[in-house]
Amino acid sequence: MKKIRVGLLGLGQIGGGVFRLLAKKASLLKRETGVDFEVVKILERNVSRRLSVSAPLRLLTQDPDSILKDPSIDVIIELTGGVRLTEKWYYEAFRNGKDIITANKALLAEKGDKLFQAARKYKRQIFFEASVGGGIPVIKSLREGLLANQIQSVSGIINGTSNYILTQMSQNQMDFGEALKLAQDKGFAEADPTFDIQGIDAAHKLAILIRLAFRIPVTFSKLKVRGINSISQIDIEYAERFGYVIKLIAQAKRSGKSVLARVEPLFLKKDHILAKVDGSFNAILFDGDEVGDCLLYGKGAGSEPTASAVVSDLCDWAKGLSSQFPEVKKSQPWENKEWSSSRYYLRFSALDQPGILAQIGRSLGKEKVSIADVIQLESKAGNAVPLIMVTHDCLEKNVDRAIQSIKKLSCVRGKPQKIRIED
Repeated sequence: MKKIRVGLLGLGQIGGGVFRLLAKKASLLKRETGVDFEVVKILERNVSRRLSVSAPLRLLTQDPDSILKDPSIDVIIELTGGVRLTEKWYYEAFRNGKDIITANKALLAEKGDKLFQAARKYKRQIFFEASVGGGIPVIKSLREGLLANQIQSVSGIINGTSNYILTQMSQNQMDFGEALKLAQDKGFAEADPTFDIQGIDAAHKLAILIRLAFRIPVTFSKLKVRGINSISQIDIEYAERFGYVIKLIAQAKRSGKSVLARVEPLFLKKDHILAKVDGSFNAILFDGDEVGDCLLYGKGAGSEPTASAVVSDLCDWAKGLSSQFPEVKKSQPWENKEWSSSRYYLRFSALDQPGILAQIGRSLGKEKVSIADVIQLESKAGNAVPLIMVTHDCLEKNVDRAIQSIKKLSCVRGKPQKIRIED
């Protein structure tokens, strides 16, 4: 039986999961692939972490070159994350004749075009199923199962941390801080949750999906991204009152000859298929011109699900299957601009004084934003109170101009809230 020698970069949550899975399913993998996989060297600077996965000390190294330049290593699995240093490792691996399997969505989103160009130059490959959707076979579905389709749109919940927080806020009436702390205690959020709660992680994944689904280049830094850190319990409550739930949604869709894309919290109708996705689960909804709507649902993060995707790529590599970023179409642009006309939920904090509603209404009317519903809460004398509004269909740029004007009113306190309503 052929033996494949594997170099593993990183022994954290995912790296440890891969190491355990290769040992646990060794017999199954041999039977299915005809290959015996052996991890022969592991990059891990925190040697004490090996105790959590029982990795032999003799396998550990703190020198990446001992893996990248080792001629006896057949393939490299990169699970360290990060961009700047990791990018250099890829080039070194290619120069030394090694293919790479990765879950590093940040690297692929920001440097993917350059890395895949280098891989083609050196006749190497990058496998990246685990970069989007954890254990959900998102990449294979796009590249293989939906190959005969022109994808019209991609819409999904692709960050489990944010979805878990919003679910706790909705179902257990927690405020944002409480829900975030619980997510961290449960292991769904990192000690520094910035990438998750600000939408950056979801945007990294969306950039990869755009390249695969629409075959166009994406400048990640110019994607319009907004996270959930401004969502309060009052927004959750009024979403419920109006018949909606709030979800962080990554979207890209065709619009004429271009593609529109963004990540943002949305009001979704309770009967929307994505509104039913709770906890740390992910779901990606594709609209293909032949197949129609196609939903993929499952565990989008965590050691075991993501390790499952990494090992699946390893098996594909062993079978000689190909994995490449598609060539992009330079002629088809993507646009970071406003959606077409939508309804919006607006929340202002204003002093409870006569004429306040009229002042805000004039600012909205001046920008052609008409109001469908208004709720003003009672307050103690002299205090600022929430003023909730739902607009009729209007252009986002008009709403934004109106908000800038309203923020300057002496009666308005704090930062206004704006959430698009997806009907």
